Amino acid sequence: MTHPYFSRSRHPRVLAHRGLTPAVGGDSAVWENTAGAFAAAHACGVEYVETDCRVTADGDVVLFHDETLSRLLDDDRAVSSVRSAELAELLAPHGGLLTVAEMLDMFPETRFNIDVKTDDAVSPLGAIIAPHSHRVLLTSFSDARRARTVEAVMAAGAVLRPATSAGQSSTAWVRMLTALRLSPARALRGIDALQIPEQYGRLKVLTPRLLQAAHHHKVEVHVWTVNETDDMRRLIALGVDGIVTDRADIAVKALL
Repeated sequence: MTHPYFSRSRHPRVLAHRGLTPAVGGDSAVWENTAGAFAAAHACGVEYVETDCRVTADGDVVLFHDETLSRLLDDDRAVSSVRSAELAELLAPHGGLLTVAEMLDMFPETRFNIDVKTDDAVSPLGAIIAPHSHRVLLTSFSDARRARTVEAVMAAGAVLRPATSAGQSSTAWVRMLTALRLSPARALRGIDALQIPEQYGRLKVLTPRLLQAAHHHKVEVHVWTVNETDDMRRLIALGVDGIVTDRADIAVKALL
């Protein structure tokens, strides 16, 4: 059965990668994973936003991709060592810091794809996501972390488990099994989407067999990070279900 995360929404899926920003860092007015970036994505008509979460020194689960502040703020401190109020002050000129809870409240109709970047976020996310599990997809490079986060959501009283996408290990198993013409059913158990790059180094990750097997098991395939219109249209023509993109504005016009 299709998870409500995918129900009553347009196909193909356009997932705004960390929201929608004109540029990253420097003098850009709006940075990734901020309230401003999400508002821009919402304004261009996307239903899905991809984001990342980490935990501050205060224990707040905030939207931030990197382990440190170095890339965006030229500051080598880890996010986990910075207090929430200071981080909010630093991001105020660039779109504004959001916690996961604030994000879900501020954008009540948006469906979120949340990458859990650290083990510290697992437990607090349970209660935060439980009331919104119908419109949240949880993912992590770590399959174990993803599974623990789902368990935390259910333990917090969620009526419905959140949607999930496969981590690195599960994705690698699916890719190998389909290459060997073996069933990936076990590797896809409890998985609603495979979110993959088209290619990883010299390895072609997206293959016709992988796509066919995923669809056979009612699992969607989303490809990241695709920013050129021709590539978006080519992948959708191959049968991909969704595109994760920095250019959601272009993708909405090209695909929907």
